[in-house]
Amino acid sequence: MPLSYIIPHPVFLTHIPFSMRKKIVLPLLFIGFATLIYGQPDQDKSQLEKERQEIQRELKEIQSMYNKVKGQTKQTLGQLNMLNRKINLQEQYIGTINKELRSIDDDIYLSELEIYRLNKQLDTLKTQYARTIVYSYKNRSNYDYLNFIFSAGSFNDAIKRVAYLKSYRAYREKQVSTILETQQLIAQRKRQQLVRKDQKNVALQSQTKQVQELAVQKKEKDAVVSQLKSKEKELQGQIASKKKRDRDLQNAITAIVRREIEAAKAKAKAEADAKRKADEIAEKKNPEKPSTTTGPATTPATTGATSKRNEVTKKPDSYLDLNAKDVALNTSFQANKARLPWPVDNGVVTLRFGNNKIENTLLTFDNPGLTIATPSSGVAVKAVFDGEVSGVYNLGDGMAITIRHGKYFTTYSNLSGVTVSKGATVKTGQQIGRAGKDDDGNGGQVDFILMIETKNIDPLPWLRR
Repeated sequence: MPLSYIIPHPVFLTHIPFSMRKKIVLPLLFIGFATLIYGQPDQDKSQLEKERQEIQRELKEIQSMYNKVKGQTKQTLGQLNMLNRKINLQEQYIGTINKELRSIDDDIYLSELEIYRLNKQLDTLKTQYARTIVYSYKNRSNYDYLNFIFSAGSFNDAIKRVAYLKSYRAYREKQVSTILETQQLIAQRKRQQLVRKDQKNVALQSQTKQVQELAVQKKEKDAVVSQLKSKEKELQGQIASKKKRDRDLQNAITAIVRREIEAAKAKAKAEADAKRKADEIAEKKNPEKPSTTTGPATTPATTGATSKRNEVTKKPDSYLDLNAKDVALNTSFQANKARLPWPVDNGVVTLRFGNNKIENTLLTFDNPGLTIATPSSGVAVKAVFDGEVSGVYNLGDGMAITIRHGKYFTTYSNLSGVTVSKGATVKTGQQIGRAGKDDDGNGGQVDFILMIETKNIDPLPWLRR
């Protein structure tokens, strides 16, 4: 092999021109900046897919329930509530598609920057390699090789020169390998671009389909609202009936909670009285010793006893948060916020907590908890946390169960049957009853209420998402 193909030339070590470096570095800065903005795409995609699957599951369940009442001539609040929930879920589903489209666009943009960078890198590698080839061709005399070896000052220096020539030959081979690898990376990136663009087309088609379906659902809802408005008096009767049921239920729960508070208060008073009597007996058994000095004796023991007798008992913040068992239960309940299981499997929230308004009317009503629709009546209703059954009662149109979890109370109403009795200890997930029929008589329904003592709170943030 001619020496000119092996011996390096100073031109090989020259730096890349500033203008070329600027063109290469700038896309790298864009890539780094975009990565900081968009974070970890794989993790985002996984979260989006999980969110979409959950929405699809709930949409499928609520559609199955709605199909049972869809053809009825009598329009009810249940139908309107299901349609509202369907529309909300449909909008959320479209939102996940929009997020996916933004993620795909981000990937395509970053991939284009990477392809640009790789092309610039490939141009630089080819330019450098071409210069080595040109120089090698111009200096292809075999005598240069021998002169380079034999001009060494010592035998060791000659060995080093031979090793150097071998390493440079490896460098040349590495140049070729790097060029091929870069070309493969560019081809791979371009294939990924095609895949992501196909995914974008599929997502766009799905988005169009879901938007059209949302428009159909809104028209269907408008028709139901229009019919309900034409029967506003009948609708007002339904709301009045619900308000009466809610009021009766709330009064029953409040009475149970107050009874539990009074029982805890009486127990705390009895324990305090027993402790005070025990202290008095102990004090009588150990009377204070007579003092030889004039004036009353003031030993540390008698001073402490006097201060205990004169101590003013402070009223606790909650009588349901005094003993060790209740303290532990309250702490555990609070720690499980957003992780409590749902009271029914495959349930769909049709009425949320708080104020609910019937569209295009002046009719409003407050919901004390969550109204959850079930695929059918008779499905299992389960306790959401460990506790003790404080009450099992009949409201006329269904059974209800109230369970105490320290100072927290959960109530499950509109039950067709119960499987526990008052005073029973229940565990998380244990079946306590069966769901009753909904207002339309075509599916099941459970009203779930969460309270901190006598105060109603929204159960939704406490349930597992």
